[in-house]
Amino acid sequence: MIHLAAVDVVIIIVYFAAVVYIGYRAAKRTGTSEDDFLLAGRTLTLPVFVMTLVSSWYGGVLGVGEFSYRYGLVNWVVQGVPYYIFAAVFAFALAKKVRATNLYTIPDKLALSYGRKTAILGSFLTFVIMTPAPYILMLGVLLEMLFGWSLPLSLVVTAIVAVSYLYRGGFRSDVQTNVLEFLLMFGGFSCILPYSMTRYGGLSFLESALPPMHLTWNGGNSVQYILVWFFIALWTLVDPAFHQRCYAARNGNVARWGIVWSIFFWCLFDFMTTTAGLYARAVIPHLSQPMMAYPMLAEIVLPPVIKGIFYVGMLATIMATLNTLAFVSAQTLGRDFWLRWRHPGLFQDLHTADLPSGANSTATRATQAGLIISFLFSSLLALAIPSVVQLWYTLGTVIIPGLLVPLIASYFQRLRINPTTAFLAMVSGWGTSTIWFLIRYLPGHNDSYPLGIEPMYPGLILSIMIWGAGKAWMHKTEPRDPDRV
Repeated sequence: MIHLAAVDVVIIIVYFAAVVYIGYRAAKRTGTSEDDFLLAGRTLTLPVFVMTLVSSWYGGVLGVGEFSYRYGLVNWVVQGVPYYIFAAVFAFALAKKVRATNLYTIPDKLALSYGRKTAILGSFLTFVIMTPAPYILMLGVLLEMLFGWSLPLSLVVTAIVAVSYLYRGGFRSDVQTNVLEFLLMFGGFSCILPYSMTRYGGLSFLESALPPMHLTWNGGNSVQYILVWFFIALWTLVDPAFHQRCYAARNGNVARWGIVWSIFFWCLFDFMTTTAGLYARAVIPHLSQPMMAYPMLAEIVLPPVIKGIFYVGMLATIMATLNTLAFVSAQTLGRDFWLRWRHPGLFQDLHTADLPSGANSTATRATQAGLIISFLFSSLLALAIPSVVQLWYTLGTVIIPGLLVPLIASYFQRLRINPTTAFLAMVSGWGTSTIWFLIRYLPGHNDSYPLGIEPMYPGLILSIMIWGAGKAWMHKTEPRDPDRV
């Protein structure tokens, strides 16, 4: 059970009031044009870019606590290192290219490179992978524990708070609230470590109190299991939030160096969260719900006021990512999927900086409608799969093999493939991994994958093979230049 002093409750209420106030204040500055509603006028400076990217990419704080409680330091190996690597790849290989397109979304890029059919399928996959279900679940569970509400009521409160200002202010409201949440997430976790160390001791205490495997690099997990998390980290390259912030950056340099600085802050925050998870495992060795590792540690070591600040830090960490994913999935569903399917004429010229005159309000309304649908879908998914880590694993495993190869190839002329090949690679990668994932639940398979192979691998391999065959065919059939040596 969580016990809050009156002052802690006041601190939490003040936080939610501040978020709503900032969100609505930003909404007053938001126009109806696509540039303004979806990308805040493409005006993000370096400090704002860093704060919104760092906070919006780290919402799985309870999942991180669950993972570090169960397995120890390997949390940093699978939830940190691969994401630093691919974020650096994105910064130096893609950030400037993404910003130079002057587009709005990943489906825009797919449409420009491969046509409407691939863009619509890409919109569906992007919507699924960007569902805020894991973060709605985390916030709902946390509110349930803090205030004793039922989970459905917690989800309703979450939706009302988040949807209200995003509906009015769009991306600008998301970014401005992210700035506050960046400060609060670091402030919250900077409280719990000194109190834990003062009460129990430092490294020597952890070494004596933790299971030996918790301080090893793999935490007792197989190499294949750890490797699949590195492949799931490829999510970074196709993550719409990364692309969205690059589109919204003032220029390409802000996008590139903003990601580089963000890696530094993620590394620092990972140190704080992993260490807190180790203390939770050492202090409370038989916790029945590992997702509650951080709240239970806070109950033991933190006094009033500091406890309220810590919970605000956790809430801010979750809320920042929830807002971002909800908004991206909303624009993907409303603008990129529905409008592109029903009104293809609105997207005839993607080279322009905006939709044709008179279509901006239509795109904005479609995004607003998508926001409501996204929250309903994500809430149902959160109730169906009530595990944060399992949600991450499932979504990453089945969706990344479909999006990765066609999207990356679209940014490099030497990797470019024709529209038919791109569509086949997308369908095959996604479909193969999904079928492979579902087979384990059929009778006679004993909850195991065929041949013991993780489902991401066959989907990704098939997608790459189709890309390779398409490249070979293009090379074979392209006109030859007689003057070329």
